[in-house]
Amino acid sequence: MMLPKVELHLHLEGAAPPAFIRGLAAERHIDIGRVFDERGGYAFTDFWHFLKVYEAATSVLTTPGDYRRLTRAVLAESAASGVIYTEAFLSPDFCGGRDLSAWRDYLAAIREAAEEAERQEGIVMRGIVTPIRHFGPEKARETAICAVETAGDWLVGFGLAGDEKSGNPKDFSWAFDAAREAGLRLTCHAGEWGGPQSVRDAIRDLRVERIGHGVRAIEDLALVDEIAERGTVLEVCPGSNVALGLYPSFRAHPIHRLRERGVKVTVSTDDPPFFHTTMEREYALLAEAFDWDDGVFGVIARTSAEAAFCTEETRKKLLKILEKAHA
Repeated sequence: MMLPKVELHLHLEGAAPPAFIRGLAAERHIDIGRVFDERGGYAFTDFWHFLKVYEAATSVLTTPGDYRRLTRAVLAESAASGVIYTEAFLSPDFCGGRDLSAWRDYLAAIREAAEEAERQEGIVMRGIVTPIRHFGPEKARETAICAVETAGDWLVGFGLAGDEKSGNPKDFSWAFDAAREAGLRLTCHAGEWGGPQSVRDAIRDLRVERIGHGVRAIEDLALVDEIAERGTVLEVCPGSNVALGLYPSFRAHPIHRLRERGVKVTVSTDDPPFFHTTMEREYALLAEAFDWDDGVFGVIARTSAEAAFCTEETRKKLLKILEKAHA
C-alpha cells in the first residue's frame, strides 16, 4: 500500500512538468529551448543557474488560465505519489507582477483548480505567498500587501524564497511583520546555501515557526539543540539537496542525524521535476539510506500534518487518514 504523505515545501512553478512548459511555450511560439537538456528535462549547472532556468521556464506562464492548468497538472502528479495534502509556494512576482488586482485573478484560478483536484483526486492544497529574496525588500513589501489582502483559510502562510545569499533576513522584517499581523503563519528558506547562521537569523529576526531546508544547522550542534527545544520544524528536501550538490548522496544527508537529535523534520520535494524526484521516490531513497520503516514515515507524516498551516478542521481530517493508514 502506498503511504499517504503530507508535503509542506513545494514551489508551484518549480513543480511544472517539463512537457507542460514545453507545450505552453509552443502554443505561444516562445523559444525557451535553452532550459531543457537533450532528454527534455530541465538543464542547469548549479543553484544559481537553476534560479535563472526556473525564471525562464516560468516566463511562459502569463495568464491566470495558465496557472489553473499548471495547478491541475502539479496536483495530479502529487496525488499519484500518495500526497494527501500539500502547501505550495505562490509568488505574486510571477502572478501579475505584484499588482493586487491581477494577483486576485491568478489566486482565484489557482484555488479553483485546487478545489477541483480535491473533489476528483482527494488531494488538499493550501497556499503560502513567497517574495523572491533576490528581487529585494521593497518588492517583498508589495508581495506582502498582496498576501495580507488575500489571507484566509486557503491562503495560510508567508515565506521567503530565492537566493539565500542575497541580503539578510532582517531586511524583510516589514513584510513578515505585516503577514504576521494578518494572521499568516511564517516560514523562511534558510540553512541551504547560507549556512547555520542564516537559520539562526531567520528564527531570531523573522520569528518563523518553520524553516525551509535548514539542513546546514547540522554544522552547529548548539543551533540544532536550540531548534529541537523551540520545536521549529524543518521542511527538508533531501533529493533537492543532493541534486544541487549540497550533499553527495542520500546516505550523506543530515536528515537522519537531525531527527536523532530531536529536531522535527518533514520531507518534501521542493521542485520535483528539476531534481528528478517525487514524494514516493524520496520515501524510497530515505528507506534505503537509513533503513527507515513505515513507522518512521508515519511519524514524519504526522509531524508534517501537525506543522501544516491549515485550519484545525483540515488537520484533524489529515491526522485521521494517517492514523488509519498506520494502524
